[in-house]
Amino acid sequence: MNSSSLVGGAWLMAHHGLELVMPLPVLSRIGGRRSTQVVDGITTETFVETMRPSASLRGHLTFHLKHEVPHLELLTRLFTVVDPQELSDWVQDEPSGQYAKRAGFLFEWLTGRELALRVEPAGGYVDVIDVQKLVAASPDRAVPNRRWRVRDNLPGTPAFCPMVRQSPEAQQAMALNVPGLLQQLASEFGEDVLMRSAVWMTLRESKSSFAIEGEADQSDRIARFADVLARRTGQGDGPLDQATLAQLQSEILGKRTTLQQFGVRQSPVFVGEVVRFQEVVHYVAPPAQDMHAMLQGLATFLERTQGQSAVMRSAVAAFGFVYIHPLADGNGRVHRFLINDILRRDGVVPDPMILPISSLITSDQAERRAYDRILDVISRPLMSALAGQYEFAPIHQSWPDGIRSNFVCHGDDVARPTWRYLDLTRHVIYLSDVLERTIRDDMREESSYMRSHAQARAAIKDVVEMPDAQIDRVIRSAQANRGQLSHVLSKEIPLLSEQGVWDAIVQAIEAAFMSGVENQNGAS
Repeated sequence: MNSSSLVGGAWLMAHHGLELVMPLPVLSRIGGRRSTQVVDGITTETFVETMRPSASLRGHLTFHLKHEVPHLELLTRLFTVVDPQELSDWVQDEPSGQYAKRAGFLFEWLTGRELALRVEPAGGYVDVIDVQKLVAASPDRAVPNRRWRVRDNLPGTPAFCPMVRQSPEAQQAMALNVPGLLQQLASEFGEDVLMRSAVWMTLRESKSSFAIEGEADQSDRIARFADVLARRTGQGDGPLDQATLAQLQSEILGKRTTLQQFGVRQSPVFVGEVVRFQEVVHYVAPPAQDMHAMLQGLATFLERTQGQSAVMRSAVAAFGFVYIHPLADGNGRVHRFLINDILRRDGVVPDPMILPISSLITSDQAERRAYDRILDVISRPLMSALAGQYEFAPIHQSWPDGIRSNFVCHGDDVARPTWRYLDLTRHVIYLSDVLERTIRDDMREESSYMRSHAQARAAIKDVVEMPDAQIDRVIRSAQANRGQLSHVLSKEIPLLSEQGVWDAIVQAIEAAFMSGVENQNGAS
């Protein structure tokens, strides 16, 4: 793209020599006619010559705030290189101008520095960000700022303010009707079947959560996490509270851990793997000293967006948490716990139901790659920007939380604007799709099985009276052995070997599950 045609954010980048980790979602230029083109998620807007702003900070910053999606990383880097006097002069020339007021407020909010003003901003209060372009604080949560005469409707804090763009895809994702999908299942299978399947789905979610981390065979840990899901989802204080987070981590990890203390880490952390005895780093997390403020920013986001899309809020909570990576261990499990926790707290998933989203993520390699790709939306460009900025020192250092590490990152200042102002739009779209398919496919299949299982139980009792636990063992054995009576089961329950008994039981099981398949096919 010809640099002389750039306007708005692209002009500000080029003119001030700025390098961004995360690309601008909107690139604006001047051309022959007005047009919009979207390629690989980047929108190129072409404006006619009469729309070209003056070649100045105020001209192109006004264009960025008015016509583009505000990019907090860009603004953070911009405000570190421009002369603050330019902004002060702008306010003096236009004390009631909405873009001068918004720019001045954002300068102070992002940098923590105060502009020297010779005149006070005037005029009516205006929103800091356009709710048509970005997810903002709910109207009743916006805070009037008297100094700038703006309504601070940013959803987070300067330490952590994740952004979600109001793209058509994101709006559709945020509108996903989770209660409606669950009601469809309840209407088809009955509330009783749906709720009874919740116990099994909780265990499934725990198993799959460990499978994501390559630990699917850890039965004790799986049971422990399933218990945490069942007891803690949507209960008590918000899980981002320092004490609550420490307790949650301790219950997830158990007593057999090398951690010397639970809670927010005091040591550096990265996500990676060892390949041929060589450490490979996939993601570098923010430094330990930023943890408390960033978690408070995430908690603020949840407080300020109350009443908005639960799908959006659960995605931001979960993915925001995993990118902050505030724990020395257990971040992945808490990340996936938060999805169900926020959905429960927002009242869209009833107690005791747990949506087995991890089960869908681990269902095949394609799904696992899709999950990894959504994490790479942030990690890949960030790691590219941090190339050469981290190392493994010759000597390990002991940190206050008991962790010994030789990992050293020298690029915190490079990465901090990215860590603080994550664009989680694609993550919201991804999670919405996962939730919809989990309910419509996985949970429907599970509910169908539970209904058929209940019908098989009742039919078997018409043949032989036995406890439910014993019937369940009979059903599992019949299905595993393709209708043949196993030697072990015949010794355990001799009655099954009597003439016609086993055949009648097998016929009852087959009829119940065949009926379930027919009902499912008919409904679909």
